[in-house]
Amino acid sequence: MKHIHVQGTAIPALGFGTLYLDEKTALRMVGAAIAEGYRHIDTAQIYLNESPVGSAIKASGVPRDNIFLTTKVWFDKLTKKDFLPSVEESLRKLKTDYVDLLLIHWPNPEIPLEESVEQLQLARDKGYTKHIGVSNFPVKLVEQTLALGADIITNQVEYHPLIDQTKLHSYLREKNVTLTAYSPIAQGEIIGNQQLKEIGEKYGKNEIQVALRWMMQQPDVLALPRTSNEANLKSNFQIFDFELTTDDMAQVDKLKEQNRRVVTPDFAPEWD
Repeated sequence: MKHIHVQGTAIPALGFGTLYLDEKTALRMVGAAIAEGYRHIDTAQIYLNESPVGSAIKASGVPRDNIFLTTKVWFDKLTKKDFLPSVEESLRKLKTDYVDLLLIHWPNPEIPLEESVEQLQLARDKGYTKHIGVSNFPVKLVEQTLALGADIITNQVEYHPLIDQTKLHSYLREKNVTLTAYSPIAQGEIIGNQQLKEIGEKYGKNEIQVALRWMMQQPDVLALPRTSNEANLKSNFQIFDFELTTDDMAQVDKLKEQNRRVVTPDFAPEWD
């Protein structure tokens, strides 16, 4: 397993995402992920599965300190009134005293960023989280967050071979902030991609494994594939026994010219 080292913490570069997993499935899949060797688990308030995620971690037998756990505050809880109580509720559901990483899930233009960032930092001061970060922030908002003195460790955004995030990734690297990729297989859109399949055939790997390996070979990138299938869970983890060549990486890089975004909610900010 590759680790990204930031602010004194070694974060497993490959994690397990839980978006769209109902309670029963989340309990089963998080347990299976930990048994397979995943040590980075990602959830969120809006996923409505923090409770089974916490139960699966507890039941795994793996010490809590060995799991890097992330949750996120939904955009309607970013006020001074609601932020900390929502985090306290998340901790109760997760059956833990702290998370390793707490994120603002989406920016909310109706709530001053200063207020939200202040509450995010206060959550860390209270010991509710070890590290702080943001999600779905374009460069402009990351810049404003850093200007407020928030030493965030990541920006979790849509990232896969079919989208061009060059500007954002370059900026984050300049500021020593990692990029965490959600929807790293473009919610299935890369399945069947001929370029990725041809690269994978050289290594006995499928197109998803090639895409994930491509991410693992980039600096300061973490990836959170999500699946409800245990066979896919195992397959996604089997990406550390081969290495893409410089030419392979360049071929995958070319796919970003399509610049296809699969996550486009009405409340999204103006993207880079």
